[in-house]
Amino acid sequence: MGSRGPAGATRSDPRARGAVVVLRPVLLALVYLWVLPNSLIGLLSFAIARLAGARASIVDGVLEVTGPGVRALLEQLPVRYPIAAITLGHVVLGCDPEGLARTRAHERVHVEQYQRWGPAFIPAYLLASLFAWLRGRDVYLDNRFEREAYALDGDAGAPRR
Repeated sequence: MGSRGPAGATRSDPRARGAVVVLRPVLLALVYLWVLPNSLIGLLSFAIARLAGARASIVDGVLEVTGPGVRALLEQLPVRYPIAAITLGHVVLGCDPEGLARTRAHERVHVEQYQRWGPAFIPAYLLASLFAWLRGRDVYLDNRFEREAYALDGDAGAPRR
């Protein structure tokens, strides 16, 4: 006997498949809501960069933004490595289209991290950097979130120490 779904329907029953089809968009909407506080920061950054000619496109459900305004924003960040792209929720800001393409796998790992951590991601990321610094390690390369992203993207484009 097959597994039972809604109202006693089996998995092979169209009623059970319909329930899954209905749930997927609902779950996806909940994930976007969970990440929304972080995505709003990315959308605000896009609005500012748009004034300087930034362009955007949606790739795999993520808003990718690039252009001179984005480059100017990223160059203002107080980090010691050049930044090709940064993820803020479901928004990825990249200096140029080539950099976005090169870092896409890495940045998608960060999107997944935002989806797991939701509004707590940015504080958790900053705490991971603080923890690395307190141990005398590199605040970027030894940040647990960056290590996960570089490990899952095959260390593509990882800065050298």
